[in-house]
Amino acid sequence: MTSPIVAVKGAVKTYRKGPNSVAALRGVDIVIDPGEKVVVVGPSGGGKSTLLNVIGGLDRPDSGQVRVAGVDVAASSQHELDRFRRRHVGFVFQFFNLVGSLTARDNVALAHLARGMRPWSKARANADVLLADLGLGERAYHRPSELSGGEQQRVAIARAVAGEPDLILADEPTGNVDTAAAVGVLAMLDDLNERLGVTLIVVTHDASLTSLADRVLEMVDGRLGPYAAR
Repeated sequence: MTSPIVAVKGAVKTYRKGPNSVAALRGVDIVIDPGEKVVVVGPSGGGKSTLLNVIGGLDRPDSGQVRVAGVDVAASSQHELDRFRRRHVGFVFQFFNLVGSLTARDNVALAHLARGMRPWSKARANADVLLADLGLGERAYHRPSELSGGEQQRVAIARAVAGEPDLILADEPTGNVDTAAAVGVLAMLDDLNERLGVTLIVVTHDASLTSLADRVLEMVDGRLGPYAAR
């Protein structure tokens, strides 16, 4: 029997906002198998991004268990979390988070380098292949400011899959692109899952992304449950 790649049990996370407390996660449980495509829908402020951050080791739960790719994320040191993210997790952010001073090629090559690929020339060569696969071969030498929103998102996806991590976490991946680009982003994520077997967790308020999923969940007010299509 295959072990789950993600196992979260009883995760609780509360943030302080001035004198008030905001419960982002209220005892969340989720188990995800390798290669699965999971979409979590829900309104803004419902806890979706917090869930991704906890799974990806960018934040820690106040209580509960979080195991990802065999790593006890909740109990790991900062050094262990840094190594865990490099080896196992690729992030696709809503606002791309590309390095503005670097070309598309070097943004992706830098991710290869962070995951241990040497020398720099090999990291760049592999970046060229990834960008070409995503239809950006002729845009590889352009900086983010010279790319459209859809092109920047494709660079972000290439960066996320550099080095073939076990898990891709996508936070509102179509939130800042137009409808045509959003369709392309969906197709690319689906293709990467099929070709590489990478596990996908996508959080979004856009219900149209549910077409990507093997399983759809809904998060409201820090609670995760089954999604009822409307």
